[in-house]
Amino acid sequence: MKSLVSRIFVTLLLGGLFATTILAQTSAQEVAANFRVQLSEVEVRQAEMQARDAQLEEALQPENIDRSLAGTGSTHPERLREERLRQLEMVRTSVRLRLDELARSHARLEAAIAEADALAYWQSAGLCNPPEDK
Repeated sequence: MKSLVSRIFVTLLLGGLFATTILAQTSAQEVAANFRVQLSEVEVRQAEMQARDAQLEEALQPENIDRSLAGTGSTHPERLREERLRQLEMVRTSVRLRLDELARSHARLEAAIAEADALAYWQSAGLCNPPEDK
């Protein structure tokens, strides 16, 4: 009877350990999947911002500034051109700052994905704590 109780206890204990490992592994895999979704969203935003940057670069060409002001009558067209140039440069600066932020987010997410994948690997191997880099 005592040995039966011991076997049941050991079976329950091992079952709990395996269940915990599987749950932790799934959790690490879910975290990595979540980071991958975030990475794809960042990549979409980067593509949009790069397209906007290219549009602004084209709009900043002197002939395109002149073309955009062609229907506007003024006794000082040079002021209008300068103002349009300043506006476009401000928007381009803002877009480029956003692109820099997105690039940093991209790098952080790639690092987080690598870390989550490594954790999932170590957990799948039954090792709760991955080796620490020192």
